Amino acid sequence: MQTSTEETPLPAHASPRPEYPRPQLVRPLWMNLNGEWEFATDTHDQGLRRGWHLDQSAFKRQITVPFAYQTKLSGINDQSIHQVVWYARTLEIPEEWEGKDILLHFGAVDYKTTVWVNGQEVGSNQGGHVPFTFDIAPYLVENSNGEKGNRIVLRVEDTQDPYQPRGKQAVSGLPKSCDYYCTTGIWQTVWIEPVSPVHIEELRLKPILNVGEGDAVEVRVLLHAPSIGWEIEVEVMDCDNGNEIVAHTERNDVGASSRLLLRIPQPKRWSPENPHLYGLKVRLRKNGEILDEVESYFGLREVHLRDGKLLLNGEPTYLKLVLDQGYWPDGGMTAPTDDAIRFDVEVTKAMGFNGARKHQKVEDPRWLYWCDKLGLLVWGEMPNSRAWSPRAEELFLAEWERAVRRDYNSPSVIVWVPLNESWGVPDLSQDHAGQYAFLERVVALTRRLDPDRPVIDNDGWEHTDVTDIMAIHDYTPTGDGLRKRYAETIAGGALPEKIWGSGGVKHLAKGARYQGQPVMLTEVGGFLMTPDLPPEKWDRLYQFYGSCSTPEELLEQYRDLMEGLASLPFVSGFCYTQLTDIEQEINGLLTYDRKPKVAPELVAEIHARYFGKTKSGE
Repeated sequence: MQTSTEETPLPAHASPRPEYPRPQLVRPLWMNLNGEWEFATDTHDQGLRRGWHLDQSAFKRQITVPFAYQTKLSGINDQSIHQVVWYARTLEIPEEWEGKDILLHFGAVDYKTTVWVNGQEVGSNQGGHVPFTFDIAPYLVENSNGEKGNRIVLRVEDTQDPYQPRGKQAVSGLPKSCDYYCTTGIWQTVWIEPVSPVHIEELRLKPILNVGEGDAVEVRVLLHAPSIGWEIEVEVMDCDNGNEIVAHTERNDVGASSRLLLRIPQPKRWSPENPHLYGLKVRLRKNGEILDEVESYFGLREVHLRDGKLLLNGEPTYLKLVLDQGYWPDGGMTAPTDDAIRFDVEVTKAMGFNGARKHQKVEDPRWLYWCDKLGLLVWGEMPNSRAWSPRAEELFLAEWERAVRRDYNSPSVIVWVPLNESWGVPDLSQDHAGQYAFLERVVALTRRLDPDRPVIDNDGWEHTDVTDIMAIHDYTPTGDGLRKRYAETIAGGALPEKIWGSGGVKHLAKGARYQGQPVMLTEVGGFLMTPDLPPEKWDRLYQFYGSCSTPEELLEQYRDLMEGLASLPFVSGFCYTQLTDIEQEINGLLTYDRKPKVAPELVAEIHARYFGKTKSGE
């Protein structure tokens, strides 16, 4: 499906990441604000007191948005810690947008943001991984020459607070072990669009399979409007058949929230093998006049768990996932181009994986779009904090709710993973009742937001009673080692009590019991290439992971590990660590700059050998 739309012409300077940033809710008129912005660091946090939101002379540097100042593509490439930074730019609003609400959108800004327009504070946001929006129309001014020259200023605070969700960003600021350089400030696209004061605010698209004699989609339309009666029209198009309209419905006199059900004739279901997408148009009217129109898309697919397996559209599906961190050597957490995002999805599929676990990151919506379009299953995961407190719980929950809502419509997303390896809840091993209760609270919230996808409470270890999947991290480096470790389980006995290695961490938190959930080894492998350094300078990761010296050795170790996984009859999926190298963590199947260490087709052949039809549900 084509989701890019015609852009309002931009100034002469080139704009990085020019593609439409929100594929699930598309309007034809918009303006990309990526590119050159003014920039300043505020080392001693004096900017507010000195009125930098009013003072153009405070901004001495330039930065290329949407890349964080720590990256090469930002034009700054400074990896030192600046806990407060400022951005500014002037923009002109097209005359034809007069009388509209002007929505200023930020894809993601890490971490706490305050925005001014023409010296007036328009709002603030807390949360570094989810989008936020302000209507800036009330704050726009017209200059004496008739043009609208309006100044936007941002103050961004990103402390090294271990209680804020930060994912793989090192609290120290320096890459070490499995942590990387920090990301501060704008790291996803900034853009504006004109809308009617009464407009469509959100869509929630729920596929429903086997309704009567076919399938259907439930469309919930949430309006930015009072509940006084509106008209909604919805069309469904077959994207593979010239956008032919295959379903249509209208409702009159609806409130600010409307539910419409459309039955799809001769339905084509979405799967990694056949990622069929349907297009969607939603129109909002009043007395026959169109007030707003948006485009979206959906896939017909359902996910269930039964008899220790994951079922996709009713068929048992063995998950072959790769751990994908979503970092690039020149852009950090921001992909340099949309083609770079697409490449990661394409190469993942070329290696025979049917999914990716996006690790400790709420990824750019463009990545989810390519997963939807090309057919790659996704586990959506929230970046975690590194310490626990009641305040940390609330910071996490507020952002996690917005992440789930943002990605709810993507058919590729099949599992939610709020926490990983007890990050942010480090005292579970000490039987901390409050942290156990928090895990259950997170699962309950996630199910209220999305009752149709499985939820893993704490991927890797120390699960509670309510996890939908028993996700185990096991870096046993050989197939024979796996068979020995799980010999009792293979014979019909219980799972091992503790995680792999010499650590004392348990698979179940105190009081929890295994209740027959699907078992998946959701981190395996991680074979590190030995660096060209003396052993005493190797990263501490080499104490835990296996290692190899050549691509041939890597491929043989991978084959042996896959053979071992295939011999575990109780396992219904795995996730290999990882897709690419990142900084010191050189255990990718690709290098950091995306060069395959081994031919992708050779990896795919191994998957086909050990996880063919009997393991895929095909």
